[in-house]
Amino acid sequence: MRKAYMPSVGELEAFCSCARVGTTTGAARDLGLTQSAVSRSIATLEDRLGVALFTRARQRLGLSDAGRAFLAEAEDLLARLDSAATGVMAFAGQSAVLRMAVLPSFARSWLIPRLGACQASLPGVSFDVAARLEPVDFERAPFDLSIQRSQHRSTGAHHLHLLDEQLVAVAAPKLVPAQGATDAALLELPLLQQSTRPGLWPEWFREAGLDPRRALRGARFDHFDMVVDAAIAGLGVGLVPEIVAETALADGRLRSASPRRMGTGQAYTLIYPERSAERAEVLRFRDWLSAEIAGIWA
Repeated sequence: MRKAYMPSVGELEAFCSCARVGTTTGAARDLGLTQSAVSRSIATLEDRLGVALFTRARQRLGLSDAGRAFLAEAEDLLARLDSAATGVMAFAGQSAVLRMAVLPSFARSWLIPRLGACQASLPGVSFDVAARLEPVDFERAPFDLSIQRSQHRSTGAHHLHLLDEQLVAVAAPKLVPAQGATDAALLELPLLQQSTRPGLWPEWFREAGLDPRRALRGARFDHFDMVVDAAIAGLGVGLVPEIVAETALADGRLRSASPRRMGTGQAYTLIYPERSAERAEVLRFRDWLSAEIAGIWA
């Protein structure tokens, strides 16, 4: 049974809109309602809660202390309700939805371009793909699976090794010769940095026996796919996972800047909780993903 003090969605929307624009007239325009309907919603909400949410002066609404305390929670509730509704709408015309958390660069550069082919082998299944760098807590998050590095392995979950992470140096063809460059020559070029993993270039040059102190020069980017795009634009040399650069290398937008590769000790890993192990569409996606990677990188 609904509690008497529990606001309705309409009342929350009226409150948040009034807080944002400062008048019931403006809120009515935003919400497609009449001014009197918005005023009634605010009055009813204040009556339910037993507090004044606004101060009123010259037809302008300002938030009271109680209103300021309530606003963030009300906005969060509406946002979560919207997310839940749109998430359920993904089932329209489909028998199932696969919710997956994927490393951003892997998703953009490798997985998403292949999802069309994947869907042909999973008829009736839709995809809900979210970018995640951090480990997934399957007890709290609604994901069916994740594709992350092996360092993100989750206790009590299933893990499938997909591919060892191998880094390659890449650049636009105009920056390096066809056969690639020496490590000493690379050190003279702008080096594109991946800001969440700043130790990669120094490690590359340490492996080559060179002083790595100059290896942190160059523009910085959050994700490897940004580094790939910057390298294509000729901004410098990127050090990225080979699987992320694979398409750009194949079509000639990028060139290998060195014949050398560097392993990181990490691997791309499919992770899924026990509850997903019983879902046929998760297992079919697992088999498709494993076969797709094996076929390309055999």
